[in-house]
Amino acid sequence: MSLDEEYTAYVTGRLSWLRRIAYLLCQDWHRADDLVQTAITRLYVKWRKARVADDLDAYVRVVLIRVFLAEQRTAWFSRVRLMSAPPDPPPHGGDRDTAVDLSRALSAVPPRQRATLVLRFHCDLSVEQTAAALGCSTGTVKSQTARGLATLRSTLDAPYSHLSHTEEC
Repeated sequence: MSLDEEYTAYVTGRLSWLRRIAYLLCQDWHRADDLVQTAITRLYVKWRKARVADDLDAYVRVVLIRVFLAEQRTAWFSRVRLMSAPPDPPPHGGDRDTAVDLSRALSAVPPRQRATLVLRFHCDLSVEQTAAALGCSTGTVKSQTARGLATLRSTLDAPYSHLSHTEEC
């Protein structure tokens, strides 16, 4: 199998996985597609090196996270906010209300903290693996996780903060 065929087979098999991670990071399917396109383009350029990595999925995940974080620092992104259609419904008929609430709450979390939460809880990486993917210390991962979870909690609790304790029950 040629290098191009190897690359194509890998990307074809992992595209939906990459797209889902990108969506969790940016909360927009169109932007997620752009992030994935940039990441797989970078992967293609480095394919000779990447294909022999100990954990190719981890390598590609790091590329995707770095593309996302780099985009957050650009002036264009800070000035322009594109609005997309509502998110796709969760697969297999999940709880739509919960999915919408979680999506809204996740979009309120700052990008670096969101990346940390996605790596820790969606990708199920350890603190050490997350630190390696983000290029930071384990202490930073722990603090970013704590802050991100606090933002999630406060955002998820906000719609109900006006209710008295008796009304909640």
